[in-house]
Amino acid sequence: MPILVPFRLAAACALALLMFISITATASAKKVEADLRVTAGGKVLAERTLKTGPARIPTSRRATCFGKGTGGSGKSKRVGAPTALGLLAQAANRTRALSPLRITDAFSFGLGVCGIGGHHATSRLSWYLKVNHENPELGGEAVRLKPGDEVLWALAAFPYPHELALQAPRRATPGSPFTVRVLSYDDKGKRRPVKGARVTGAAGPTDAKGRTTVTLDRPRSLRARHGKDIPSNGAGVCVAGSCP
Repeated sequence: MPILVPFRLAAACALALLMFISITATASAKKVEADLRVTAGGKVLAERTLKTGPARIPTSRRATCFGKGTGGSGKSKRVGAPTALGLLAQAANRTRALSPLRITDAFSFGLGVCGIGGHHATSRLSWYLKVNHENPELGGEAVRLKPGDEVLWALAAFPYPHELALQAPRRATPGSPFTVRVLSYDDKGKRRPVKGARVTGAAGPTDAKGRTTVTLDRPRSLRARHGKDIPSNGAGVCVAGSCP
C-alpha cells in the first residue's frame, strides 16, 4: 500500500495538469486577432490589431442619442464570444482616443452605440459598422469575429459613404517611385477603383484605375482620402530596412 500512494498522487497530478491544459486551450481558442479602424468626421481615431474574446461592454446613462429616456442602465453587459462591439470595448480600454464609450442597453433588440471617444451620434450622424468591407446589418454585439477580420466603425451620415482601401507594397527603395492603388467598397462590399483620390506623399491624384505613384526617402505610413468617403486603412511602407 505505501508504494501505491505515490502512483496515485502522480496520476492525480497528471489528471489535474491535463485539465489545466484543456481549460487553457479552450480559453485561448475563444480569442481571435482582428483589425480595428475607427473614424469620425474624416479623422482616423484609432487603427490597431488586437486579440479579442469574451468581453464586458460598459453601458452609460449618458448614451441618449436615440431620444429621451433611451440612456443605458450603467451596467456592463457580457458577450461570451469575440464580437465587433467587444473588440471596440477592449480597444477603448487601451486607447485614449476611443474613450469614453457611450453605449445604451435600453432596447430589447440589442446594444446601441452613441459615442466613441467624445464623438457622438446625432439625428444626422450614426455609427456605421462594416466587417471585411461589408455592412453586416446586425448590432455589433451580434457580429462574431473570425481571425483576420477587418472591423470598421465610422461616424457618418446616411446614406453611408464608401469605404476606401489602400494597396501599397510593404517595402520600397529610397528615391524610387512605386505604385499604389485606391479602391472603394460600397455597403454590400462591392469594390471599384477610385479616380481622384489623394494618397500621402503621392505625385498626384489617382487615375481611372485607382493608381498613382509615391516616392519615399524614409519609412512612412500612407493613407488615401477622397471627398466624403471614409479614409482608407494606413499602409506602412518600410524603406532601407526601417519601418514606420
